[in-house]
Amino acid sequence: MRQHGEPIAFGWVDDEVSTAPDWDRAQVSRLARRLGYRLVWPDMRSLLPVADQVRNAAAEVVIMPAPAHLGPLELNRVMDNADVETVLPRLSFARWSTAGTGR
Repeated sequence: MRQHGEPIAFGWVDDEVSTAPDWDRAQVSRLARRLGYRLVWPDMRSLLPVADQVRNAAAEVVIMPAPAHLGPLELNRVMDNADVETVLPRLSFARWSTAGTGR
């Protein structure tokens, strides 16, 4: 749900990949603010895959520190529902197009 018309970003930091999780979270928060998103974080107790959590949060974008924070299969699933932004390197990936797929 949106507050004040701000689009929602889902912040994702994989603690098993990150060497400085608190720093990575701060960088994700900073990028979300700069891009004009209201940031939500995953429920750490959730057993749902990231893509399902993103969909449940109605997030328009997933922001993560680097591409390595999601494996290729989960990244593919996430991009069915949301754009992806990374802090370093600074990259933007548009969600997969659904035009002509019958969805």
